[in-house]
Amino acid sequence: MPELPFKTAPETAGPRPAASPPPAAKTAEPSAGRAEAPRVAVASLVGTTIEYYDFAVYGTASALVLGPAFFPSGNATVSSLAAFLTFAAAFLSRPLGVVLFGTIGDRLGRRKALVASLLLMGVATVGVGLLPTYESAGLLAPVLLVTLRLLQGVSMGGEWGGAVLLAAEHAPPGRRALYASIPQAGPSLGFLLSTAVILPTLNIVGRDGFVDWAWRIPFLLSTVLVVIGLWVRTTVSESPVFDATTDRRTRPPAEPVTSSRFPLVTLLKRYPGRVLLGTGAAIGGSAVYYLTIVYSISYGPKELGIPQNTMLTAASIGAAAGIAITLPVARLSDRIGRRPVMLTGAVGCVVWAIPMYASLSSRNGLVITGAYTVGLMLLALMFSPVAAFLPELFPARLRYTGASAAFILANTLGGGFAPLVATWLNTHWESPLVLGFYTGTLCLLSLLCLLALPETRDLEFDS
Repeated sequence: MPELPFKTAPETAGPRPAASPPPAAKTAEPSAGRAEAPRVAVASLVGTTIEYYDFAVYGTASALVLGPAFFPSGNATVSSLAAFLTFAAAFLSRPLGVVLFGTIGDRLGRRKALVASLLLMGVATVGVGLLPTYESAGLLAPVLLVTLRLLQGVSMGGEWGGAVLLAAEHAPPGRRALYASIPQAGPSLGFLLSTAVILPTLNIVGRDGFVDWAWRIPFLLSTVLVVIGLWVRTTVSESPVFDATTDRRTRPPAEPVTSSRFPLVTLLKRYPGRVLLGTGAAIGGSAVYYLTIVYSISYGPKELGIPQNTMLTAASIGAAAGIAITLPVARLSDRIGRRPVMLTGAVGCVVWAIPMYASLSSRNGLVITGAYTVGLMLLALMFSPVAAFLPELFPARLRYTGASAAFILANTLGGGFAPLVATWLNTHWESPLVLGFYTGTLCLLSLLCLLALPETRDLEFDS
């Protein structure tokens, strides 16, 4: 079946009155579920923050210590490339997470998928903190590190889509972006939480102590956070939209709702254009986030002599500013639409990409902090509404897989390989302007994809 026109509700397949159950039967469960929408959104935020804390800890540690500890080399650039390649490896396994957790989420329930993804991330992250280094275990050390990174990637493949979807499907009418954007603050909160652990540890034990043994502390602390996250997520109810969809599956449908046991197969057959354009819409923001939060923290000190604390502080203040406007931006997109807000952010990121990274040449903490703050606030304009925008592109029975696939592909192509590509580019052109050109190009791609996509705010969402 070809893709349905964007102007039509994604699930509409004929005259609505003949196909719909009585109003009371159709709305009872969603109304009950939406009553706990705020608690569900907070639960999604807690879990997503923990998942991204785990991921941010590895990203920061790869910039500071994991290269020499697991990939020793006489060349610092080679060690950094190896560490960032391991960072990228987790993104390569994310599509497997989309298939695994998307299947669970679309067939068995959103909540089950989210609990499983958080548990897997916790096991993998604590495992990294317990690993022997190359000095004590030889080649086994990097092999184990890559294995655990792949497991982290599988977990992340199912986390984002499930978290924003559970919040969005519980949301009351007219506030879908607002509730979906609450877990969207998780990536920046996770980074801030990781920085709040790493910076004091660095200050207490010093860089030598951190490189020697204290780098393990942030990973091991994840145990406490995961236990809290699992408790929170197991106390919330399943999505009322999923429950309603499951009820409809028990009645003989007018036509088969899927052609495969795997939702991804059906998704790619029926909605390939939406997946590709949705991926493009999010790819620029992914590059901004990962180059700012991960790569520049390594690049600034190693290549430009900027103090490590200066880079961490600049990124943290910028991330906090982005969090501060996340909910107001989402509420604005509920009022005027997703596209106007996201297009404004995309244009801003295209224009600001070069000045933002050019600020690194100043080596001035205030200048860098100001540039990063503006850049990450522009990023919030793109990424706050996308939490509702991507799920709205797909019908309920494929929504977990569809939203996850688009966002994870964008993260993999735009973010996962960004530190690796940036490291390679800087071996040929030794200037932070390269980062601006690279990021600006990907943001321009997002702008073009957004122009090709429709407004989704008023599309039907409960079926």
